[in-house]
Amino acid sequence: MYEPIRTKSVHSMAGPEIPQRSRTEELDIRLGGHLTALLTVTDELRALTPDATLDDAAQRLAEHAARLDGGRAPLRAEPSARSAAREHLLSLHRRAHRLAGNALVIATSRQDRTAMALAAERMEAHAQQLRPDLVS
Repeated sequence: MYEPIRTKSVHSMAGPEIPQRSRTEELDIRLGGHLTALLTVTDELRALTPDATLDDAAQRLAEHAARLDGGRAPLRAEPSARSAAREHLLSLHRRAHRLAGNALVIATSRQDRTAMALAAERMEAHAQQLRPDLVS
């Protein structure tokens, strides 16, 4: 009628051999990811519209992402060879604004004042670039 299961189920919970991360470590990983993504968009904007403030922002983002990743510099992608069309630039600023907002939420959760200030500053900078688009 009923035969007992002889092998361990593949659906059972994983054993203690899998290392668990703390909440702080998880937040560090997420914040580092958002800052690295923001750095990638910033590098793209720097390639299309060279600007000293973007250079400074990229440097600070790279330093902060490296700090979160144990001193390892973040991977940086080569910017694409797209044109500096207005719509493309606006989409990059929208993406950067959203990424900075995500980083701000996580930095606030971590209570990382340096990351909070950097993310808020980047949000404001990208919002400034989007405001003329909102008015017209």
